[in-house]
Amino acid sequence: MEIEILGAHNAESRDTRLVCILIDGVLVLDAGGLTSGLSLSAQQTLKAILLSHHHYDHVRDVAMLGLNTMEMGTIEVWAPGEVLQVLVSHFMDGVVYPRLAERPTPERPSLRLCPLEPLEPLTIQGYRVLAMPVKHAVPTVGYLVASAEGRGLFYTGDTGPGLAECWQQVSPEVLITEVTLSDRFERAALTTGHLTPRLLKGELVEFRKLRGYLPRVILVHMSPYVEAEIGEEVGRVAGELGADIALGHEGMRVTI
Repeated sequence: MEIEILGAHNAESRDTRLVCILIDGVLVLDAGGLTSGLSLSAQQTLKAILLSHHHYDHVRDVAMLGLNTMEMGTIEVWAPGEVLQVLVSHFMDGVVYPRLAERPTPERPSLRLCPLEPLEPLTIQGYRVLAMPVKHAVPTVGYLVASAEGRGLFYTGDTGPGLAECWQQVSPEVLITEVTLSDRFERAALTTGHLTPRLLKGELVEFRKLRGYLPRVILVHMSPYVEAEIGEEVGRVAGELGADIALGHEGMRVTI
């Protein structure tokens, strides 16, 4: 599996994009920085998108992708039903954007909305996928994505602490999770359902207790305003745990 981080932040600027992860050029995890991170020709090779939740920075580019590829075939959009309902009601509602789940024709739409149920295994475009609930300010799922050979990653989406139930079910080679804020903003992180380096450490300690190892960890959804602080604190956590933990960045590539 070839993984590319198209967007690694929670704020957009010239140098930062919203969260989006590309797998093998065909499968996408969240769509914050999707169209801004890919050429038009690369967008046309996409087959499916998995959305973790309905917050704007994770779904923003779904509609633009549908417009960009409208005559190129159908792309599947997988998510819990309430996430898809937000897309239909607030983005692709015929007012803000066209109804791209019905155009150019209902039989061959630009985007096919595919509801999924957490904890029910699926095969999507040849990948084994399992959505698992995580703790955030709104209903959110993370995704275990594995190749036919069994190698894979777990992407938490936005999450606060309390991932033990997920750890009981996943043994990925790579964990892609979030650290939104530095430790001095821990109270705000807990209130909004996010992680800091110290909170991440607690989750990784629990992972190792349950699974007996630590995967390679890549962090996304950083606030650019405190990214330097996050980097320093994560470095200390990595040293204390003897773990491979890195801040993700736009254009970062990882092979599993």
